[in-house]
Amino acid sequence: MPNSKTDPQPGGFAALGLSNEIVASLTSLGYEEPTPIQRETIPLLLEGRDLLGQAATGTGKTAAFALPMLQRIGQASDAARRQACGLVLVPTRELAMQVAEAVHKYARGSRITVLPLYGGAPMHQQIRSLERGASVVVATPGRALDHIRRGTLALGKLQVLILDEADEMLDMGFADDLDAILEATPKERQTALFSATMPPRIMAIANRHLKDPARIAIAREKTAPGKMPRVRQVAFIVARPHKAAALERVLETENASSALVFCRTRLEVDTLVETLNAHGHSAEALHGGMEQRLRDRVMARFREGKADLLVATDVAARGLDIERLSHVINYDVPNSSETYLHRIGRTGRAGREGTAITLVEPREHRLVRSMEAVTKQRIEIAPVPTVADLRAKRLELTRASLRERLLAGDLDRMRVVVESLAAEFDVLDIAAAAVQLAHAAAGGDGDDKEIPATGAPLIEAPQSTPNTWVGFALHFRRA
Repeated sequence: MPNSKTDPQPGGFAALGLSNEIVASLTSLGYEEPTPIQRETIPLLLEGRDLLGQAATGTGKTAAFALPMLQRIGQASDAARRQACGLVLVPTRELAMQVAEAVHKYARGSRITVLPLYGGAPMHQQIRSLERGASVVVATPGRALDHIRRGTLALGKLQVLILDEADEMLDMGFADDLDAILEATPKERQTALFSATMPPRIMAIANRHLKDPARIAIAREKTAPGKMPRVRQVAFIVARPHKAAALERVLETENASSALVFCRTRLEVDTLVETLNAHGHSAEALHGGMEQRLRDRVMARFREGKADLLVATDVAARGLDIERLSHVINYDVPNSSETYLHRIGRTGRAGREGTAITLVEPREHRLVRSMEAVTKQRIEIAPVPTVADLRAKRLELTRASLRERLLAGDLDRMRVVVESLAAEFDVLDIAAAAVQLAHAAAGGDGDDKEIPATGAPLIEAPQSTPNTWVGFALHFRRA
């Protein structure tokens, strides 16, 4: 992929210094204008600078680091490209596959090969792929370090190293792995680190491993006026022992057609899915402990409408694109503002209405105001639906079913029954008895028990304190 240049077009990719071949590849993929992070990052990386970038998911980071990397690797000989010239470290298996697929698309037409490496996949297959040669390796830290120690991933020819979602990698406990990998790479490499946040531990890595990095910070792009997601936010205060029962009650009263439920741990996902399915729901689990083929099957079932509920951890849900999601439910309160915003932004898309529900334990009730400060929207505090609420909802569904049947017509055969009974009973009583039978057939009033009210008062918290979510996170670490 030679470094030939096109005539720069104002605002286009060619103006950033990318080669004809890469610009042509982007054009064929439908790319027209660079995003802010691409506009800021690509020229700096093409100059060979190290870079420290702060940008959230969804801002176009992958192309921002992948395109300059491909252009630089494209200048190497075919022999050199048989070893890893580029290494991208990412926190999860899903992101490794997503980034590898994107880089492969950008490199179309070149002789640059891309290989994802992640845990859970057969090691012998990855070793054979590495032996055949890969120009760019996209890997999770644990699996990358495993291959380095085995001697199957050689980094002697490495030119470009990218750390993507660095804060996520640290949150997942990869700090030591990252240091070990960085120490195993050539000192003259080019390094770029991207992170949604820049806490001191990220800066410590940058200070140790980056050379005079250029710094950029890209704010999340605001939605155009009139296109803001229409998300109704609701919080229910409920004690932990009653959360599963409260969730089922909320699902029933909300009439959720397709909901994504977030839990904090894999065990909680599996336990909740088992409970929901035992009570007649159609729920599927999604977490990092599942094989990829099973995850693909789960997502296919959910997208096809064969399951109404997808219960997932944040890590497993990263990168998922689900259309027509009616509800997002935080079974556990997220531990950061970015996570909360990312979760609730999955519903209310394309002009449709959506609902974001959070189950808040009494000890967490102060955090509701913190969430309001982050979203700049009022969160409705609602009591957990009572048994009376459930029964009223069920009766309303029975009424709606009967109305639909009446509108459909073709009731002549049933009229004979009504007419014969009308000689003995009042017509309204006959109708009431029919409704009662229909209601009982649909499940009736059931044997639900009241969920105890917590009585936790909501205490106002500062609305715009910068450290609001820091306290939020510390609260969870203490808990």
